[in-house]
Amino acid sequence: MSEVVAIYDPDDPAGRVVGTAPRAQMRSENLPHGATAVIVRTSTGEIYVHRRADTKDIWPGRHDCAAGGVLQAGEDPDEAAARELAEELGIEGPVLVPLVQRWYRGADTAYFAYAYVTTWDGPVRFADGEVAEGWWEQPARLYERLQDPSWPFVPDTRELLQLPATRALLVGEQA
Repeated sequence: MSEVVAIYDPDDPAGRVVGTAPRAQMRSENLPHGATAVIVRTSTGEIYVHRRADTKDIWPGRHDCAAGGVLQAGEDPDEAAARELAEELGIEGPVLVPLVQRWYRGADTAYFAYAYVTTWDGPVRFADGEVAEGWWEQPARLYERLQDPSWPFVPDTRELLQLPATRALLVGEQA
């Protein structure tokens, strides 16, 4: 049975659910949906960066520093973020701090994002096969690498990391 996801009103700036659709239809028709993103940091500030598995349905093999995914029909965003973090990185139980809620609109996908940040000093394990490899990166080094447009990094998180509030949180710049 196909996964059923929440479909959002693309004209609602606050991200309102207006229906459901099978995940395959959402992807094939590029329907606006909800998704989560969790940036994981250590207590010393390093950010977990990973390379997505080559089997991902969008942006396979690219780098990312947010664990997350599509909201299922009827799923609460906070619960979805915790679920995705556990599925992708094997991280369970940390406090998820809301970072931003906003639309991401790109050529490949359009979704209402529920972004979070969390601190984790424990082990990371690739629980569901969606992550191929990963490492801890200093924020300054990550931002340096993001300046290279040829570095295969997912465009949605690249955009998220450029928001003044996100930069301020991760690298200490003024928002």
